[in-house]
Amino acid sequence: MISTFINAWKVAELRKKMLFTALIVLIFRIGAAIPVPFTNIAGSGIVDPNGETFMNYLSMMTGDAFTYGTIFALSITPYINSSIIIQLLSVAIPALEKLSKEGEEGRKKIATITRYVTIALALLQSTAYFIYLRAQDYLVTDANGVQFTGFAAVLQGLVIILCLTAGSAFVMWLGEQVNEKGIGNGISIILFAGIVSRIPTLITMLYYDIIKGGAYYALVPIVVICLLAMIAFIVWMDNAERRIPVQYAKRVVGRKMYGGQSTHIPMKVNMSGVLPVIFASSILSLPPTVEMFLSEDKVEKFAGFFSLFKTSHWFYSILYFFLILFFAYFYASIQYNPVEMANNIRKNSGMIPGLRPGKPTSDYIKKILGRITLLGALLLSVVALFPNIVTLFTNLIGSPMTLSLGGTSLIIVVGVALETVKQLESQMMMRHYKGFLD
Repeated sequence: MISTFINAWKVAELRKKMLFTALIVLIFRIGAAIPVPFTNIAGSGIVDPNGETFMNYLSMMTGDAFTYGTIFALSITPYINSSIIIQLLSVAIPALEKLSKEGEEGRKKIATITRYVTIALALLQSTAYFIYLRAQDYLVTDANGVQFTGFAAVLQGLVIILCLTAGSAFVMWLGEQVNEKGIGNGISIILFAGIVSRIPTLITMLYYDIIKGGAYYALVPIVVICLLAMIAFIVWMDNAERRIPVQYAKRVVGRKMYGGQSTHIPMKVNMSGVLPVIFASSILSLPPTVEMFLSEDKVEKFAGFFSLFKTSHWFYSILYFFLILFFAYFYASIQYNPVEMANNIRKNSGMIPGLRPGKPTSDYIKKILGRITLLGALLLSVVALFPNIVTLFTNLIGSPMTLSLGGTSLIIVVGVALETVKQLESQMMMRHYKGFLD
């Protein structure tokens, strides 16, 4: 990976793209440190770093910008949610499904719809964020320490909501600029930058753990080794695929003969990426989030229920595992249609060796898809549950440890790094620079 970046730096055009991408990341990190007007958030922030609420998830995705109420507090999360919503609706709404199959023009129209939905979601999230800040007394007050009322309160709310919405729209624009003039997927790069910014926090936590002495002298090195092993495991999982052999018959078109070759259909083991983990963690974080807005009496009344959704509880890990399985199968069913795949093979005069075209082929693809999805979900759950296992084990032996970089973060960071390296390699191969990819 390092050699790929070094070789790409030697190419003037790629060097400009890399510098432009670095500039965009720098702008994003500067914006993530500029506070929104009329907010008064203390140095500890609004999110408990050891909590398990939905706001901890947002803080992780935004590189702690959400915690400190900066102009990029929403970061790229509205765009990600909008993309997922449009992708799911493309299956349910025929008009969107038709647009997705109309080539470049259709994709441009879907991208425009996604932007509009992003702004709408950003407005909703900004409004909710403002309501929370006002309820928790994180806003600037008058000289007597009383919150503004009337027109002043409305103006205060408009400024905060519009700043947060504009920040989210600007981050979306930054991501699109990386797509056009930089290297890699812009949205992924920005997400990568936000998560990587939390690595110093992880190092600090591990340092404070090891200076405690005792069992931590052994636990901290073991955890570091396990983290490195998990990164290697994610790389292997990302590259693993199941290849379905396909044989195409020869056919004559005009004076030329086509086909007559053997190829394969690659099916990635982790075809759903990190989405099942994101969906599962979002659902499990809802009860702790609701707990934050309840009075102390109601929290005590339902203490047993809310304790089930703590990461240190065994019920949380079991439910997390089954939710990952469910969403992996759900996403695979949306992304892959075995009947359509079988029809496409038949239309191109192809067949899977030993199987007749039509229903036998679609049944075979469906069976392979089910097995691959199960294996991918199991591998994904291992990565996602790793921080929970560390927490459970260290609590059991009386030396509690928490990891600020969870399984979701690891999958995103490693996945984006691999994707960026692949794009660099493909661009160098396009320029025929021999010897760069030895």
